[in-house]
Amino acid sequence: MQNPLPDAYQPILDLKRTELAIKLVKDEFEHGLSSALRLSRVTSPLFVPRGSGINDDLNGTENPVRFPVAALDGAEMEVVQSLAKWKRLALADYGYAPGFGIYTDMNALRPDDELDAVHSVYVDQWDWEFVLEPRERSIETLQKTVEKLYEVMKQTEFVVSEHFPSIHPILPEEITFVHAEEALQRYPHLSPEDREHELTREHGAVFLIGIGGALSDGRSHGSRAPDYDDWSSRTSEGFYGLNGDILVWNPVIGQALELSSMGVRVNKESLLRQLELCGAEDRRTLYWHRRLLSGEYPETIGGGIGQSRLCMFFLRKAHIGEVQAGVWPQRTIETFKARGIPLM
Repeated sequence: MQNPLPDAYQPILDLKRTELAIKLVKDEFEHGLSSALRLSRVTSPLFVPRGSGINDDLNGTENPVRFPVAALDGAEMEVVQSLAKWKRLALADYGYAPGFGIYTDMNALRPDDELDAVHSVYVDQWDWEFVLEPRERSIETLQKTVEKLYEVMKQTEFVVSEHFPSIHPILPEEITFVHAEEALQRYPHLSPEDREHELTREHGAVFLIGIGGALSDGRSHGSRAPDYDDWSSRTSEGFYGLNGDILVWNPVIGQALELSSMGVRVNKESLLRQLELCGAEDRRTLYWHRRLLSGEYPETIGGGIGQSRLCMFFLRKAHIGEVQAGVWPQRTIETFKARGIPLM
């Protein structure tokens, strides 16, 4: 990560107006998300039982925060890292029909994440999921859903600009779809991070498909746990993967910014295939996985949308700490303080 504070940067909004703008962004986007995808708001857990398979393993290397509960004879709980798998369980238990779904305000702790301009220990996002018909497990469904989400992002950016005229809309009219294999062929000598940089700088907004599966060079564009997104099924376009990330070009920090990770979720066949590919077959005995393999869960598509990252982007901030209360390296705090820019 480069210098945490660009040389010429000065925030457009002061602290008080920033707080007002954060509420505007969250209210506007949440309403648009619910309407666009026909999602009902539900209450979600902050922690889940350890060993249930419900918690999201992210890249498979992060350590969730754990604690014992005295009233349950010391049974251990894990603070969620995301609700990718809990939402599917909820849709099954609540009995949602195809075409409808849920969203929730998710608060998580990821203490193993790096701390920089866009990463923090505290994670706040809208986690969403809706039910599909089995025939809708396709790249076309994925792209159609991405386009709906992108429209909500554009609408929110417009509303922000109406309330704060010094902030001008910069999102392009359409989002560009690129598969990770196409990105590799276009930029074979660049790292995955640098490929995202070049793609978003060129197009403004990109949905990068196929995160987690091996590409033609034998490596994946990025890591994904094997038990929520389907990153191994072959698509009608001849590639692999029914998932991806929404990326935008952030001109304030001069780099790509991931706003959302999402995908069509695994079915029985892709779950077993991905567990084998990752050497994680032992997960088949966990509570959540047993229910999926026995056919109790509906087919779904879902994802997470970073609330603080959306605010950071729409309000043209240089650091996520300008829109989120958290902990930051002392050097970063001092760098911003010296320029009269407070971190929350």
